[in-house]
Amino acid sequence: MARKKKNPTRVILTISGLGLILLLVLAFVFRNSLGSSEEGIEVEVAKAERRDITQVVTASGKIQPEVEVRISPDVSGEIIYLGVREGDWVEKGQLLARIKPDFYQAQVEQAQAGVAQARANLEQARAQLVQAEENYKKQKQLFDKNVISESDFINARTQYEVARASFNAARYQVESAEARLREAREQLSKTEIFAPMSGTVSQLNVELGERVVGTTQMAGTDMMHIARLDHMEVEVDVNENDVVHVAPGDTAAIEVDAYPEQRFKGQVTEIAHSARVTAAGTQEQVTNFPVKVRILDPHNLSMRPLAPGTAEASEVPVNQEAPEFRPGMSSTVDIFTKTVFDAIAVPIQAVTVRDFARLKQEEASADTTEDFERPREDLRKVVFIVEDGKAKMVEVETGISDDTHIEIVSGMQGGETVIIGPYRAVSRDLKPGMKIRIRKPGASRKPQT
Repeated sequence: MARKKKNPTRVILTISGLGLILLLVLAFVFRNSLGSSEEGIEVEVAKAERRDITQVVTASGKIQPEVEVRISPDVSGEIIYLGVREGDWVEKGQLLARIKPDFYQAQVEQAQAGVAQARANLEQARAQLVQAEENYKKQKQLFDKNVISESDFINARTQYEVARASFNAARYQVESAEARLREAREQLSKTEIFAPMSGTVSQLNVELGERVVGTTQMAGTDMMHIARLDHMEVEVDVNENDVVHVAPGDTAAIEVDAYPEQRFKGQVTEIAHSARVTAAGTQEQVTNFPVKVRILDPHNLSMRPLAPGTAEASEVPVNQEAPEFRPGMSSTVDIFTKTVFDAIAVPIQAVTVRDFARLKQEEASADTTEDFERPREDLRKVVFIVEDGKAKMVEVETGISDDTHIEIVSGMQGGETVIIGPYRAVSRDLKPGMKIRIRKPGASRKPQT
């Protein structure tokens, strides 16, 4: 069977048609890409406005009493009386516990006997001194009349001086014995432990009949803690970068995990001068400074009986009970360190950093084909504002910031339209003079490539 020949004209037309279609596709793609470059990069904007900015330092910590006294016995022995329970209110000077005094009573009696013995020795020495003094005077008169020899006189004088020294030694022995008696009585008195302050027994670590160790021998047994639970504070750890902004007297807002729906007023009362370092010598090392914040709102009123109509009771709203804080509760504190009124402010995400040395290099390389060495970094804070449909880079100096806005100290007058997003555009892509398109509110964001 003979093979059918192709029509040349038909082949040429087919190839021409395919070429035309390809040219149309390329033209469409080029037009879209050109159009997109002419339209510019899509951005989000906001207004630079005047507002009050309060700098906040946030830290976490634990609730604790402002004043807490740890009580340890001065003497060792068995507890024969324990007059308090944990949570009891005690007044200053109230008897808390008594340690078995038998041993210390025996020490007192022994010291009393020692004093009596020393005083008896003193009287004996006094009598010997009087006798030696009389003998010395008599021998001196005889020696002056040349009745006795010089050796007899010297012997009498020596006996007198020895008797006087013995009398002084006996007197010092009496004083030493009396000191030992006072010490024994002091030790005996320390077998009774009294409250050094009024407060609540916040922690009780011993039981009746338990033996305790006194502080005169070692650290001593931690018997109990007495605290003013109606005066609580929060101790928080503030990072070393933030503690420089905190000062005594700064106000604070306190959130306690046990009361999630309430915020309490606070005030900074103390800032530590020594750091608290964790994981020292490792990459995870953290340096914090303890800061104490007093809780100003009435609290723990049940920890102490209050007379009706007192100031603390009247400060509590009728429909709200005073909170009951306990030592160790977790809390978060916002410390208001500084406030600037009527400041020029922009959203935090509007402020970025650009390398001015690199920008100058790029401008110079656009005008010449010479190669340049990479210059040293010159990083400065900038904000991109919208001007005639283009991005204008403005160098700024910033001040304090809150959770959403940052203060512009210099570089802007307020009222400018600033570019705040997308993040990649603000942090990397935007350049001075680049065309931009403002995204309409609510418009969907195109994925960045």
